[in-house]
Amino acid sequence: MKFIYPAVFRKTESGTFKAFFPDLECCYAEGDTLDDAIDKANEAAYDWISVELSEEGALPSISDECDMDLQEGDIVRNISVNIRFTEGWDE
Repeated sequence: MKFIYPAVFRKTESGTFKAFFPDLECCYAEGDTLDDAIDKANEAAYDWISVELSEEGALPSISDECDMDLQEGDIVRNISVNIRFTEGWDE
């Protein structure tokens, strides 16, 4: 099953990138480059969603970019996570 959530990437003073998901509470990532931060954000979202599903929690609604509180220079990317379910789950 595919899950897509927006991530906000913000360049730090040291030139690295920090990412956060407005919809996934306490889900963050960092990378030396934007591409690295995107890869790590994908891993963080995968882990967050996997845990939430294993606890049978409800996934949050997806925010629209126009509803986000963005700063100048922020980059928004949709992060796609594919999770394969086993025994008892339909794909």
